[in-house]
Amino acid sequence: MTNKYEAALIYSVANGDDAVNALKDKFNDLIAKNGTVENVDEWGKRRLAYLINDEAEGYYVFTTFTSAPEFPAELERVAGITEGVLRVMVIKK
Repeated sequence: MTNKYEAALIYSVANGDDAVNALKDKFNDLIAKNGTVENVDEWGKRRLAYLINDEAEGYYVFTTFTSAPEFPAELERVAGITEGVLRVMVIKK
């Protein structure tokens, strides 16, 4: 059984474009390995509504995917312990 999800990830831009690209690749590969990516919508560098870890800007990426129900919790866990990820939110569509 698979469900449809949307993941919103905000990456830190403090370490430069190379670090953002590495994080994008890492999480896109993780999602593709554990599910089927339907759409990746990159909003790019945006101003945050409030400071997160003393940072005022972040790089926004929204990914729509299908996967087993166990995977979104694992995605949030991995993103939560990865340096350079400011916020992650996965919702079931």
